[in-house]
Amino acid sequence: MTTTSGTTSGNSSDNTSGDAFGTDWRAWQESWDRQQEWYMPDREERFRVMLDMVEALVGPEPRVLDLACGTGSITSRLFARFPKAVSTGVDLDPALLTIAEGTFAGDRRVTFVTADLTDPDWPAQLPYDSYDAVLTATALHWLHSEPLAALYGQVAELVRDGGVFMNADHMIDETTPRINAAERAQRHAHMEQAKANGVLDWAQWWNVAAQDPVLAGPTARRFEIYGEHADGDMPSVEWHARVLREKGFTEARPVWSSPSDTLLLALK
Repeated sequence: MTTTSGTTSGNSSDNTSGDAFGTDWRAWQESWDRQQEWYMPDREERFRVMLDMVEALVGPEPRVLDLACGTGSITSRLFARFPKAVSTGVDLDPALLTIAEGTFAGDRRVTFVTADLTDPDWPAQLPYDSYDAVLTATALHWLHSEPLAALYGQVAELVRDGGVFMNADHMIDETTPRINAAERAQRHAHMEQAKANGVLDWAQWWNVAAQDPVLAGPTARRFEIYGEHADGDMPSVEWHARVLREKGFTEARPVWSSPSDTLLLALK
């Protein structure tokens, strides 16, 4: 199903301590961003480098597929930087898509598609046959290696020659267990310190959404689809780069990394 409209904004509180936001979609977006930044304080830097590479390789007016788009975080930053860009947002999460549709209601540059990325036929629902760039962030780690490799093959068919695919996500190097453990311990200690500022974590954010009159229904459907949380294999950077080359990309390597995350770029 392709959708291009959503509920219009209304008045609400922007308190993130537990009050719902009604149909103030901007407040929901900001709350989602703060929740995600609690886990990834360098999230905006990842987005900046991602868009830097879009501009460098396909120019300032790209046709973009926002893969597993969620609330439209990538699309929002894409339009802020490249006003002439167009975007297709694809996701299965009915709650996050409700927020995305509400946020971008009336914006003819974006189309949202409800699709299951594990369904082999999902690309048939897209409004375009090819894209300059396919972008995704903190989303595909819920897939295990085999379905992720199959998805990479489909992505390679959607990216035009000379186009790019970028995936910013957790990519674990199992050959460095002591480094991984030390990084994780420090990151979680910093997260606990930041929690005192009233930021909602993942579970708390979804609890607020479940109590909101507008999002309660979509949130219930979301948990029917996904359960509490789904984590895949989170393979290494080397695995991602190798599989992307096997699936049809000519070059693939990281263009940004932090101790826990990597932004990997593949060029068709």
